[in-house]
Amino acid sequence: MTQKDRDYSEKRDFIRMHVDSVVQLLDGERQIDGTCVDLSSTGMQVVAPTSLKMGDKLRVLIPSEHPTLKGLDAETEVVRISTLEDGRQSLGLAILAIL
Repeated sequence: MTQKDRDYSEKRDFIRMHVDSVVQLLDGERQIDGTCVDLSSTGMQVVAPTSLKMGDKLRVLIPSEHPTLKGLDAETEVVRISTLEDGRQSLGLAILAIL
């Protein structure tokens, strides 16, 4: 079953944590700096100056502020896009794998 096939109630079964963290999106060789707005066990919302499309795959890096904790390194897929007034995109990213 794909992320799109899951119904709305199932998507909301996972707790979302509000975060305001620097994030790096890696799209092939291109690195895009953005902000992670919220995070759950299955996905995240990121705001960044991008022009991505539904289905694009990205590697996401969220550094840890603590030297003893590893940051998040994940393979993701764009499953939702909203364009903000300032031209940036608000991206819904499904986590495919933790690296």
